[in-house]
Amino acid sequence: MLITRRLEFDAGHRIPSHNSQCRHLHGHRYAVEITLSGDIITETGAAEQGMVMDYSEVKRIACTALVDEWDHAFLVYSKDMVVLQFLRSLEDHKTVVLEVPPTAENLALIAFRILDAAYQDTYGNHLRLEQVRLFETPNCWADAVRGRV
Repeated sequence: MLITRRLEFDAGHRIPSHNSQCRHLHGHRYAVEITLSGDIITETGAAEQGMVMDYSEVKRIACTALVDEWDHAFLVYSKDMVVLQFLRSLEDHKTVVLEVPPTAENLALIAFRILDAAYQDTYGNHLRLEQVRLFETPNCWADAVRGRV
């Protein structure tokens, strides 16, 4: 069985080597869809009976591991020294430094790796992260899929 939870967050970024508008500092209302697989829990009387995982638990884990870290942060490429130095000059600025340019594709891969480590088979139902879909805009997204990341 597959289940999916969608969460949204706001973040800024720029793609320094891009040939168009994305080379400028800007922000997005990102959305992340987290798809998990697992067996439906059948234990009579269990709070999760009939579920793969409680959606509130999917959200809690994702927020702790990823969303709260990236929300209202500037996602900056470690080699974008001009912007990195500027951000470091701002007192208490929320900055996430990445080893790759913060494209939708790279963010989806990073999110997959972070979330894959965060979701454990806590219910004994073979719970496993299958896909992270990261929306940069409502019409543009990247998918990081197990077996292809």
